[in-house]
Amino acid sequence: MKKLYALLLLTSTLYSANAQMRLGIIGGPQSSSVKETNYLPEWNKTTEPFYTKRSGLHLGIIGEIPLGYTNKFFFQPGLIFSNKGRKFARYYDTSSAKTDTLYYSNNFYTNYIDMPLNIAVKLRMGKKSNFLISAGPYLSFFYSGKSSWEKRDTSLHFKQDESNIQVGKNTGMVKTFDFGVNARVGFELGNVLLTGFISQGLSNFYKATYNGTFKNHVIGASLGFWLNKKVVLTNDKDGDGVPDKADACPDVPGSAKAGGCPDKDGDGVADAVDKCPDVAGLARDRGCPILDRDNDTVLDDVDQCPDVPGTFKYHGCPIPDTDGDGLNDEVDLCPDKAGPAEFNGCPIPDTDGDGVNDKEDKCPTVAGTVANKGCPEIKKEIVEKVNYAAKKIFFITGSDKIALESHSALNNVVAILRTNPTLKLLIEGHTDNVGKPATNLILSQKRADAVKNYLVQKGLDANRLEAKGYGQEKPVDDNSTPAGRAANRRVELHLSQQ
Repeated sequence: MKKLYALLLLTSTLYSANAQMRLGIIGGPQSSSVKETNYLPEWNKTTEPFYTKRSGLHLGIIGEIPLGYTNKFFFQPGLIFSNKGRKFARYYDTSSAKTDTLYYSNNFYTNYIDMPLNIAVKLRMGKKSNFLISAGPYLSFFYSGKSSWEKRDTSLHFKQDESNIQVGKNTGMVKTFDFGVNARVGFELGNVLLTGFISQGLSNFYKATYNGTFKNHVIGASLGFWLNKKVVLTNDKDGDGVPDKADACPDVPGSAKAGGCPDKDGDGVADAVDKCPDVAGLARDRGCPILDRDNDTVLDDVDQCPDVPGTFKYHGCPIPDTDGDGLNDEVDLCPDKAGPAEFNGCPIPDTDGDGVNDKEDKCPTVAGTVANKGCPEIKKEIVEKVNYAAKKIFFITGSDKIALESHSALNNVVAILRTNPTLKLLIEGHTDNVGKPATNLILSQKRADAVKNYLVQKGLDANRLEAKGYGQEKPVDDNSTPAGRAANRRVELHLSQQ
């Protein structure tokens, strides 16, 4: 035991001699147990359930040495007196257990001096507050211990005994040293520590009368106080992790990105020069965020059309309309050729390839000429034959009845239209000026209709024929002479393509 005291004294002296160490006291409640494993029959049913945890305390000192100049990582050793052990208590049903024992209890209490050797990480929460996590191995020295038991039997006899736990290698003794791992988490508020901890022994600290392993397990809470000021390495006075040599604000904690100066929005631009200190931005924009003037979600620094809404695909510009037809290239099926929306941006088709588009082509499936609105020119000899036939159409005077001598001419017209199925025929009826104009108009219409009906009766499609009476409106000669009036009384036949 004297060796132990000497070791503790030496360790404390070394801690105190370290100029970079911060010292504190720590203590609080804890609950301990012993994790036991063995091969005893039915042990996990008849014995293990009756073990309970020992409630105790821990009290000691801790140290803190900064690791490097970041003031984020620390070495935290300690010397802590710690209550450990476990309790056993069981009441027996003598009628089923066939024993005269009514009650049996056993307390196995040990006390250790723990030396945790932890690495701590502190995460800044505020100017004087940190979130603390530490973990590492621990070395434990047995300090003292007692084992006590008591027993009551069916005759109400009471027995008890208490003895000091001995150190050694024999049965019923504990080892001088124990080791394991531990972890601590909590908060550092100025000089106050509020933490919870857990430790787990890794060595078998006790030798029983049977084969088994015994390992300490502790969980608890701690309240601590630092006794001296935080140790800050001389080249980082404000403790912000930025060495004074590179710290533009060596007396005020700041951000490494901002050269050691305060930077509320964390954008790397110090608050003193940040035009937008509460909103992260870019250094080139003096700490302000990149604008998006046209609100198209493409930031102005990459937006090639910053004042006109566009898309990411086109670098912030509107979808192009290469052919300028009013349809953007995304929906235009012919983006390089102008065309109306009706044809999805493609030019109006020209099915017959005659240079007249289908919307203007009177004969979209038959090649023709522009002058003839896309229809082919009617052969001159056909026109002449039809015109000749028209001059041979006569009516009974004053009526719309076709004269018999006209049938041959009309039959020739029927033959021509049958041979040329793409041709249409306009039948015009005309009169002289003898009589009333209204009467003449009616007569001219009837005569035109009579010609149409004759042709239909011969098998021509009525849709290819149109009859129009003009009365005396379109004379071709002088109505003052008999010859002129005869010339004006006529039927004209005009061919066209469908």
